[in-house]
Amino acid sequence: MAAVLAAALMTVLAVVVPAGPAQAARSFPEEGKPLLGAVLEWGEDTAGGFSERLGASPAIFGHDIAFPFRVSEESDIRGFLEQSAGQGAHAMLTVRPVVPLDQVTPDAAAAFAGEVRRIKGDFNGQLLIRYAPDMNASWVEWGQQPAAYRQSFQAVAAAFRDAGNGGGYAMVWEPYLGKDYPFDRNRNAPAPGSEGFALLDTNGDGAWNGSDKAYEPYYPGDGAVDWVGLTAYHDDTAGGAAVNTVPRAGELQEMLTASGGENFYGTYAAGRGKPLMLQTSAFYSPSAGGAAEAEIKNSWWDQVLGVAASAGFGMTGAVVWDERTSTRDTGVTSIDWRLTGNAGIADAARTRLEGSPVVTGPVTEVTAGPSFVRSNTLSGAAAWSVGAALILLLVALWQVPAKVSAVTAWGYSDPSSRDSRVDLLRGLAIVFVVVNHLGMVSLFQLLTQEAVGFVSGAELFVLFSGLVVGMVYGPRAKDDFGTVVDLTSRRAGKLYVTALVVLVGVFLLSLLPVFRTDALTTFVDQGTGGAGHEGAGRTYDLYAGMETLFQFPVPPEVLPAILLLQFGPWQFNVMGLYVVLLLASPVILAALNRGKALWVLAASLAVYALGTVTRFRILPSQFEDSFPLLVWQVLFVIGLAAGFHRRRIVAWLSAHTSAVAACTALAFAFAFLSWGNPYLANGFDVRLAIIPDTAYRAMYDLFFGRTYLAPGRLLNVLVLVVAAYAFLTAYWKPVQRALGWFLVPLGRATLYVFIMHVVLIAVIANIPALQQENILINTLAYAVVLGLLWVMVRTRFLFKIVPT
Repeated sequence: MAAVLAAALMTVLAVVVPAGPAQAARSFPEEGKPLLGAVLEWGEDTAGGFSERLGASPAIFGHDIAFPFRVSEESDIRGFLEQSAGQGAHAMLTVRPVVPLDQVTPDAAAAFAGEVRRIKGDFNGQLLIRYAPDMNASWVEWGQQPAAYRQSFQAVAAAFRDAGNGGGYAMVWEPYLGKDYPFDRNRNAPAPGSEGFALLDTNGDGAWNGSDKAYEPYYPGDGAVDWVGLTAYHDDTAGGAAVNTVPRAGELQEMLTASGGENFYGTYAAGRGKPLMLQTSAFYSPSAGGAAEAEIKNSWWDQVLGVAASAGFGMTGAVVWDERTSTRDTGVTSIDWRLTGNAGIADAARTRLEGSPVVTGPVTEVTAGPSFVRSNTLSGAAAWSVGAALILLLVALWQVPAKVSAVTAWGYSDPSSRDSRVDLLRGLAIVFVVVNHLGMVSLFQLLTQEAVGFVSGAELFVLFSGLVVGMVYGPRAKDDFGTVVDLTSRRAGKLYVTALVVLVGVFLLSLLPVFRTDALTTFVDQGTGGAGHEGAGRTYDLYAGMETLFQFPVPPEVLPAILLLQFGPWQFNVMGLYVVLLLASPVILAALNRGKALWVLAASLAVYALGTVTRFRILPSQFEDSFPLLVWQVLFVIGLAAGFHRRRIVAWLSAHTSAVAACTALAFAFAFLSWGNPYLANGFDVRLAIIPDTAYRAMYDLFFGRTYLAPGRLLNVLVLVVAAYAFLTAYWKPVQRALGWFLVPLGRATLYVFIMHVVLIAVIANIPALQQENILINTLAYAVVLGLLWVMVRTRFLFKIVPT
């Protein structure tokens, strides 16, 4: 079912001045008249919605697409083209490479263009191809690699020209404003002394810094580029603390003509006769104080309209306004970039638009037709019938053991001292973790990416870690507290050393030129972390600065950063959280042993609330980015308390079946609701259109966000575990025969599996056949990986070396 909410697909809307009656595939801009627009999230809004708020009909409707083409995207693209045709708009695809630029070969580009052409079909508008925008920035995976970028752009441009279709395609080249160029260095940028570095060193002084040109190294050539674009925002924060400021007079004009060491407009638009696409917005943070939102945005809108209508910028062909909200400072600072989010500002913008020389209207023949519905989306009665089926299943699962005597023999029984139900659930959690960390598009993702509710393997992993600590060490806390402190400290030390070994090992592996380690050494934000949706698509170097370890003398900050686990694979960073929580566990066990369970839980929830509100970081360690200590401790502490009082809790639940029934019903309800997620893992995924996309995303961010464990997600984790434990208690024998033989061994060696899966991630990343997004091949690869891990556990492979 629907997968975890990840980076939203960005959509572009624009409005244009038609010179006469609308006609199919009209060239534009006409007579120097600009387009205006806004960026929205695909599925959150429509061209009609923007048109109503700003009083402007769209002329360009846009959508993101991956390179290479993913089968899962076809349905979305068809719907996007249908909406574009229904608005009489042209269409723009923002193409974001998900493979290294050197893999964008002419053959790969031709295959990509062929797929796009097939899907485009008889769409009667122009299709703008905005390939790998912001290529001069450091935060995109394809950033700051001028030679490889130009070659890949040229390959894609040639492929679409070969696709023909009567000139129906146009290539858009769009760098980021060079005001603070070269920003931070992208880890893939050419090293000093290399041939590629010479392209970045435009003044030939042997250094790459702010005196070098920000755009020239990345320009693919007049023969490949049809449109030029520039991403330029009014934002005086320079990436630092939020500050609301009124735009300076002439600020936008200065950006277009005197930033990045070049006159962008004069050189690339007017100088080369290329239409200009300006992507812009104005920074406003409601919590930052300073200038008012209306003053900031109205002022910037005036500058945008002034430039768009100015004879001095007559090549302006399109203006795109980012109509979105985001966060900064790991989610603490909210930013509202929208022009139409406030009714008063939207009305003022409409008045200014109507008073400007710009006139709006459709640019192609408006195609009327039924609203597009994705083939793998169930709506109306079909969607609610799934809910009805879940209710029937819930009733059957609850009543069958009581009504069918033979089923009572299926109940849980285990002669060992371990609780195999917990081991099985831990095994399921580690499978979820392995599948999601490997990140290949496959059928397994349909089962692991929030398919059982708003829950991922990480939450279950942390909760069960606390549960096991409570079960193992709880009974000894009263009579042998010193031993408990010793054992938990040793365990924490073992985990810490393991984290250091993995951290350093991956770094040394990354130094091998023939072995690709990007899957472990970089992280591509999916828009679900602390940076919010704004961070979607940004790539972070997880080892930035560690290369200075080979300098002499070694910079004094490097070794402390290593010891504090500020580097390391993102797939392994939760280990730092476990180290800290294990060190704190004896104190918590001592309080539980004194009968202070309610006080412990109350304190933990208070700290959790403090962490979610303040977003305060205690440690500089990398794990705080994904697993904030003040927040995620609540799962470990709840698990610890549950493990300590497991027998009492199980007895209470056995005597209060209504509580179990309520938890089970709520778990089913959460699962049903999660299947309405607008993000689809792949072409085989199915979603239930039970809530409008806009409302769903708002609900998700408010109640089910992952990084800061929103309350709904926390509740979902707890009721799911109760429901799953009750299910295993009643139906243990058939489940054990079907899955227990596989999951229980994995659950009893989760640390070993967690360590070894990092090795397998590195191996998988170096098998080209598994990077082609082939769902069936990847599914087979997952089966092999999971089977290999099971065999390794059963044969105790390297158990004397790798911690278990």
